[in-house]
Amino acid sequence: MSVSPPVYTSRIQKGGALIPEMRQLVRLWTNASTDENRTAVIRANPLGKSTRSRVVDVLNRIFIPRFVRGPIPCAWKLLRVLEEAGASPAILRPIYYWFTARSEPLLSDFVTEFLVPRRAAGLRAVGVPEFIAWQTTKNLNWSENVAVKSGRAILAALRDFGVLDGKAKKTLVRPPLPLGAFSIIAFCLSRLDVAGRDMLEHPDWTLFMLTPSDVERLFLEAHQHRLLAYHAAGTLVNLDFPSGSVEEYARVVVAT
Repeated sequence: MSVSPPVYTSRIQKGGALIPEMRQLVRLWTNASTDENRTAVIRANPLGKSTRSRVVDVLNRIFIPRFVRGPIPCAWKLLRVLEEAGASPAILRPIYYWFTARSEPLLSDFVTEFLVPRRAAGLRAVGVPEFIAWQTTKNLNWSENVAVKSGRAILAALRDFGVLDGKAKKTLVRPPLPLGAFSIIAFCLSRLDVAGRDMLEHPDWTLFMLTPSDVERLFLEAHQHRLLAYHAAGTLVNLDFPSGSVEEYARVVVAT
């Protein structure tokens, strides 16, 4: 079966991580239609943006593609549970990062295709020129202005998500992944029909600079904390979670 190539967009130039804004919108979003939610947010402008068009950009180009209509639909509902349960920023940040990477192939591929090999080679410095050199291999035919703005937004987002460190000059670091955040991401992957050995070797863990052995160590630790049941025998891997829904499981993790 052929795999469709990723669809790269430059929408991230309208906003990188925007973690405070995304958290606020997660708390405000409701089960009403997307149009009704959008109208209510634009009217109230809870984000305090200077213009209506900026609010529209944040909604249409950032929040809705990532957390409403993203590859994991209605991701905002899981995040709402975590927010209302008082999950720490240390747990929330990697999960917001994972959902963002899932909906932004430009960001996720830059991390997995360029930054991970660069880190393995012992190279830590990263800037806009490196991003532009990488994106030219994708034959996107973007103008220099779009490429530069997208690169700046990608690098700023990765800094806010803990993948990069520094302001003017950025360096590669391993993003922290607390056990609670790891467990919730594993639960979501299991609901996407990732199972067994594929869970250990899933490419999404590369977003956190993890190897399969790193992932297995985290599964064993999560097992010890009763966040899940992990059993491995040779090439066979079995995972069980104590809750059936992602919202219920999020409450279990926060309470542990």
